[in-house]
Amino acid sequence: MNLIATGIGSDVRPEAMADVPGVCDLPLTRAVVQYRDVHEIDMPGGRIQDIGLALVLDGRFASAVEVVDLGSGSVKMLDLSSELVVLDWVYEPTLEYVGALLRARAAGEPGGDDMRQYCYQMALRILGRVGFGPLTRATMMRIGFQDICRDLDLHEGTSVRIQMAPHRITRAHFDYDACALVFRTPSPSPDQELEEALIRAFAHQEVLRVTPTDGLPDIAYHVRFPLPTSIGAARSSLTSVRRGLAELLARFEADRFETVEQTLGTFGVRETLAALDLRDPRVHTVSLSGLVSAGANLTVH
Repeated sequence: MNLIATGIGSDVRPEAMADVPGVCDLPLTRAVVQYRDVHEIDMPGGRIQDIGLALVLDGRFASAVEVVDLGSGSVKMLDLSSELVVLDWVYEPTLEYVGALLRARAAGEPGGDDMRQYCYQMALRILGRVGFGPLTRATMMRIGFQDICRDLDLHEGTSVRIQMAPHRITRAHFDYDACALVFRTPSPSPDQELEEALIRAFAHQEVLRVTPTDGLPDIAYHVRFPLPTSIGAARSSLTSVRRGLAELLARFEADRFETVEQTLGTFGVRETLAALDLRDPRVHTVSLSGLVSAGANLTVH
């Protein structure tokens, strides 16, 4: 057997995705990808406008990809050399139009402000086309939680802040993959008042106290929701999240809750997921758990 060894100079950078082990040579340009904080080369912004769904503007090298977030319309640099999820592809004219909008915005020309709205509508069309599933669940839950944050506590970060007492604030974030509401406090010891409030506000969910095993004073509380398998289940979980957070606001910040309630009563609540043209499967589900006692025979006709 004759073996031929081919050397690659150190000054030659592999094109496309050749720097990703085990994948084909496929440029990422025009791809719509999911990203997380771990993918961001620059310091993660964590801004509420970002939805973690981006259009790749220049994807010749997976380790340094220029993208535009389809929620905020902002340009980011990502490293997509691992954990890559490609949801869809756009046509070349769409990519060219996005580039034109970016140049118009940078030059301050009329029409440059349309960038964010155009990208967001593109994201909703893609999600509606792909549908609800394991690949889109995290993005849709993120969009739904952003609506809640905008209604209850609009600020630059995607969280809801609740002031339990002067200089005593808890922040609620959402773990989109685990479908859990995460509360963090500066207290190094368990917060009995917060624990009682969480149990009351989320009476139908599992509430966990999470303590690091390395001894660090970083206690968190997780409120877990069932992993949604349909758009209807996702919206139902988000409704429970909204209701529980509102109850916490009413308990600890009554004046602020009254103002929020009046505003929502006038303008209504945000529910972006309701705009997606998605339908739940037409099935009837019955839980068999608890219907048959242990050891009893179950006959299926």
